[in-house]
Amino acid sequence: MTYNFNNHGIPFLPGYSFRDVSKSAFHRSQTLGYKNGYALPHRASVRPAQDSLLSEYHLTHQDITDLTYGPADQKLHKAFIPAHVTLDKKVLRYYAYFVEDVLDSPEVGQCVRPVVIYYYLVDDSMCIFEPRVQNSGTQQGKRIKRQRFPKNDRGEYYKWKDLNLRMDLDVYGVKYHITQCDAFTKEFMESEGILVNDPEPMPVDSHSKDHQKPQPPYSTPSKLDKLYQFLNMDGKVLRFFALFDDADETRFVKIHYYLVDDTVEITNVQEPGSSDDPFPVLLHRLKIPKQIKKENFPICVMEVSDEEVEYYSPKDFQLGQTINLLGRSFTLYQCDGFTREYYQKNHPDMEMKSEVPPYNGFGSLEDSLQNCLFLNPKPPKINPLKKLEKQNQVLRYSARLESPHPEDESRRFILSYYLSDDMISIFEKSSSLCFFGGKFLKKTRVPKPGSTVENPEYYSPADFAIGAIVEVFSHRFVLTDADRYVLTYLESVWDQIPSQTLDSIRQNFTCGADERPRPALRQMIGPVSVLS
Repeated sequence: MTYNFNNHGIPFLPGYSFRDVSKSAFHRSQTLGYKNGYALPHRASVRPAQDSLLSEYHLTHQDITDLTYGPADQKLHKAFIPAHVTLDKKVLRYYAYFVEDVLDSPEVGQCVRPVVIYYYLVDDSMCIFEPRVQNSGTQQGKRIKRQRFPKNDRGEYYKWKDLNLRMDLDVYGVKYHITQCDAFTKEFMESEGILVNDPEPMPVDSHSKDHQKPQPPYSTPSKLDKLYQFLNMDGKVLRFFALFDDADETRFVKIHYYLVDDTVEITNVQEPGSSDDPFPVLLHRLKIPKQIKKENFPICVMEVSDEEVEYYSPKDFQLGQTINLLGRSFTLYQCDGFTREYYQKNHPDMEMKSEVPPYNGFGSLEDSLQNCLFLNPKPPKINPLKKLEKQNQVLRYSARLESPHPEDESRRFILSYYLSDDMISIFEKSSSLCFFGGKFLKKTRVPKPGSTVENPEYYSPADFAIGAIVEVFSHRFVLTDADRYVLTYLESVWDQIPSQTLDSIRQNFTCGADERPRPALRQMIGPVSVLS
C-alpha cells in the first residue's frame, strides 16, 4: 500500500493532518505580472511529488520557527511602474547650431543657423527644430522629424548617454555643435552620473548681423521710412467694426487698415438669413485721401502728388466716433485685440475703449452687458466652488407688502434668498379671492435702492433683519418672520453679519417661544417644491 505524505512527513490519514495556523491569506494568487515593461504570466512552479528529506527538514524547521517566533519581517517593495509610464512626456532639450556655406554671396562665406534638439526618453527618438526668424530668406522650422538617429554604420542609434555639451552630433552628414541645455536636462544627466560640460555661448552670425543695421537718425521725412515700414509692418492689420448708415438700412461692416502701406479696405458682414446681395467687398484696398494741403488747387487740370495730399492715418480712427470715408459715414464701435494693443503701445493718449450704453431695464445687468461686449453673448461667469458648496441652501423669510392700497394689507409673501448665486425669488400665498397667489418674482439679483448701474450693490443676508424694508423694483416688502435655518446659518457666519440683524432674528424666535406657539415657516409656505 502506498501513502501520500504531507509537509510534516505524516501520511494523509484521518487524525494525522494539521491545519496551518500561520496562514492568513486564502486568496488565489495573481498569475500576471510586468517584466521589462510587458505584461507576462508568471511561470507556474510545480512542486515535485517526492521531495528529498533535506528539503522536507528545512521546510518543517521553517514552519516551526514561524509558529514560535512569528513570521520574519519582510521589506515592502514599491509598486512596479513600467518604463513607458515613468518616461512618458520627459524630453531632453539641447541648444545647438550648424554652419552652412553661402554660395551666392561673395561677401559672406558661411552663416550660423541655431537649432533645438529634442530627445524623447520614452522611445529614444529625436527631432531637430530650427526657430523661425522673420525675413531670414531661408526655409526654417522642423528640419528632421521625430525618429531614431543612426550613430554609425553598424546599426547603432544615439542614446541619451551619447549627448553632452561642447560636442558634435553628426546626423545625416550635418554636424550640430551642442552649446547649452535646459535645467531639466542638466538635472537628469547629473542624476544618472554623467558629468555635464560647461555651456558655451552661441556664436554670432555675421550674415544676420549685417541685416540688423541701425536706422539712420534724421528729422525730415525720408524715403527710408517706406523700407522700415515694409520690413516691420508687413502682415499687421488694424481691424475695426463699424456701422454703415445706408439710405435704406444700417449695415455692419469691417474696416481694415493695412499698416504696411496705409491703405484701407472695407468689407461687408453678411448676416445669416439676410436677403441682401452677397457682395463681400464694399471698398477695395486703396489709400483714402483726407484733405488737400494746398487750397484752391486745380485738381481738375493737374494731378496731385503724395506730398500735397494728407491721407488717413491710425490717429484718425477712434472708437465711438464717426469717420467720413469717400463721402460715406461709418461709426466705429469695436476693434480686435491686436488693434487695441497697437494703440496702447504707439498711441497711449488715445483711449480705444468702447462706451457701454445705459441700462435699459431688460434682463439683469450682467446679461445686458454681454450683449454690448460680444456679438454672440456669453453667459455671465459664476463661482463654481460657491455653486457646489452652497447648492440647495435657501434662506426663507415671510413678508408683507407695504402699500397705500388697503386691499394689499392681507397679502402675504415668502422671500427666498439662494446662497449659491445670491438671487432672490418671491412667492405669494393665496389669501383671498382677489389674489390667487403664485410666483411674484422669479430668481434674479435685486440691487439696493440708490446703487448705480456702473457699481451695483445687491442685497445680502446681512440686510434681512426682522422688520427691515426690502425694496424690490419699486415694491416695498416688510420682513415679518424667518425660517429656523436662517438663524442657524447667520450664527455660523456671525463675523460677516451685523449684530443688529442677528439680534433681531434671535429676538424673534425668543419672543415667539415665550409668548405664543409659532407655527413653523415650512408649514406656512406649504410644499418646498412650489418655491423651487
